[in-house]
Amino acid sequence: MSPKEKIKATKFTVGLPFSLGSLEFEADDAQQKAAWALYVELSTRIAAQPLHDDEGILREALTSLYNVFGITRQILREAGPEIAKGPQSLGFVAIEVLNKGLRPFLAKWHPMLKSYEERKPHDKTTFEHERAWDQAAQFRLELEQVRTQMLIYVAALAKISGIG
Repeated sequence: MSPKEKIKATKFTVGLPFSLGSLEFEADDAQQKAAWALYVELSTRIAAQPLHDDEGILREALTSLYNVFGITRQILREAGPEIAKGPQSLGFVAIEVLNKGLRPFLAKWHPMLKSYEERKPHDKTTFEHERAWDQAAQFRLELEQVRTQMLIYVAALAKISGIG
């Protein structure tokens, strides 16, 4: 498709994560491009990929989720205000996913993990220390719950971008 060609807007409904309901959506070119950029970023991160019990570092998972904020902000800024006109817009939904979906998880677990990390003995690896944490299983359970919700968001982004 040439840059001058417009994508024909089609109205559809997508389900949203984190009890945000659904979105009746009519994607235009700007929203489709922003949705694609978000889709690429999120579908390749821990936000959408499983972290099995025998792999990964919890701090890295938190960092990956935290980085979703910066990436989302950048994509929204570059897309401009036309993708954030009211609650039935991609910009509004993206901000809601950050604030109502990811922020509570990060706000809970970041200080708890940081406090535990500060007690790591020098003779243990980060992985060994995290495996010994009495909260590690609960962290991983809640991370999986967040990931399950983020998969709903990734599917919505795919549909909005025109690939799903």
